[in-house]
Amino acid sequence: MPEVAEPACAYRLSAPNSPKSPRVCRDAIAALLQANDLHDLADTAKLLASEAVTNVNQHTNTQLIHIDTLVRDRIATIAVRDGSPDRHPYPRDAAPDEEGGRGLFLMQELAYAWGVTWEYGLRPTSKHIWFELRDPLTE
Repeated sequence: MPEVAEPACAYRLSAPNSPKSPRVCRDAIAALLQANDLHDLADTAKLLASEAVTNVNQHTNTQLIHIDTLVRDRIATIAVRDGSPDRHPYPRDAAPDEEGGRGLFLMQELAYAWGVTWEYGLRPTSKHIWFELRDPLTE
């Protein structure tokens, strides 16, 4: 008898744009993935979510950060949304002695897929950086 896929589950976490939010958000994302039996993805999700939330905190003046997580078929898609569409994030080569600047590079290297999406057409009001992680058993 074929295995029946579980329905997709969507979650939303909102947090203030605060220096404390990266830790709170990464721990919440890890707990969410563990609760969905995606233990193998939790550490990578923690790192990438923390990097994305840190970028919002350091580079935008948005008041509220939203993190949307979709879990389906042993795949997690996580989107960190902010209200600053004017900032265009991109991976860059950080100098060896730089303290930061590696977040999107890590996302590029560790995620199955990732990207930036601007919302609401020609005059976007927000953007989100998203990444997808897949359980190694699904590949």
